Amino acid sequence: MASGAPETPTPSASAPTSPAPTPPARLVTGEPVREPADRRWCEKVTLAFHNTGGRPVRSGTVTFGSHVIGALGVDWSTVESTHDLPAPLAAGARAERTWTVCVDAWRVPLGMHVETRDVSVRWE
Repeated sequence: MASGAPETPTPSASAPTSPAPTPPARLVTGEPVREPADRRWCEKVTLAFHNTGGRPVRSGTVTFGSHVIGALGVDWSTVESTHDLPAPLAAGARAERTWTVCVDAWRVPLGMHVETRDVSVRWE
């Protein structure tokens, strides 16, 4: 026989949930867009950046590999140069930056030019 008192639910003993950890910064770069500069040993290179992570990109570098190309299309050498990222870049933010990338003038004799083909990015 049931008593006349209604049943009260007992609280479940579940562990408190903690918020999911914020994912780290993740920087995605677009393809480099190259334009000629006013000197044959330089190029203007534009890169687009998008931080798809959950934390800001605080600092970093972009390394460009500029190829010295001869008059017949022969790739004679590659010269690297390193530049600072446009930072800080907040989570979800986008940025675009243009650098004038040059090699030493003596490396690019008359009839030759540079092509910045290689780009690598490091960030924190």
